Amino acid sequence: MEQTGTTAVLDGIEVPGQGTWEIDPAHTGVSFVARYMMLSKVRGLFTRFGGQIHIGPTPEESWVEVTIDPTSIDTGMEMRDNHLRSPDFFEVELYPQMTFKSTRVERTGGTTLKVVGDLTIRNLTRPVVLDVEYQGLGIGPRGDTRAAFSASGEIDREEFGISWNQNLETGGVLVGKRIRIELDVQAVAAVKTEAA
Repeated sequence: MEQTGTTAVLDGIEVPGQGTWEIDPAHTGVSFVARYMMLSKVRGLFTRFGGQIHIGPTPEESWVEVTIDPTSIDTGMEMRDNHLRSPDFFEVELYPQMTFKSTRVERTGGTTLKVVGDLTIRNLTRPVVLDVEYQGLGIGPRGDTRAAFSASGEIDREEFGISWNQNLETGGVLVGKRIRIELDVQAVAAVKTEAA
């Protein structure tokens, strides 16, 4: 990987250069999709989170860490959001933070990666696999270099102790146990300041 400033070239593709890239919450979406009543999908998102992408000399030497505030959950319905914050689901008063830390990055194509990491919800940590696609680089309005990624994966919420449900008279359950995670990330190259 040949680096010039905040960018580099890998197999002819312009990519983020080595160093720390801060996830920009204002231009990043952390969302999920759950099946409701075995019929429709409920979409939600988290509005407070932060994290960093650490770009190494190769994609395989890179890693990411993210922290999410579960109290910021928003599904568009206040009553449902309050239930999701309760002990039936995230129990936010006892577990005010969710985290993800990658443990392995594997390049699967020119602009695609598989990122394996530890997701912690309600103090329970389980491995998660995210399929990631690098979307490219751009220059922000303030002249900052930005990198964009999209990612998706699936978890079983019961593995994190979130097993609340109700049986339906017609058969099946109210809330599906498989949850799809969808991420659209913009990260900004961290500005290095020289010591005075």
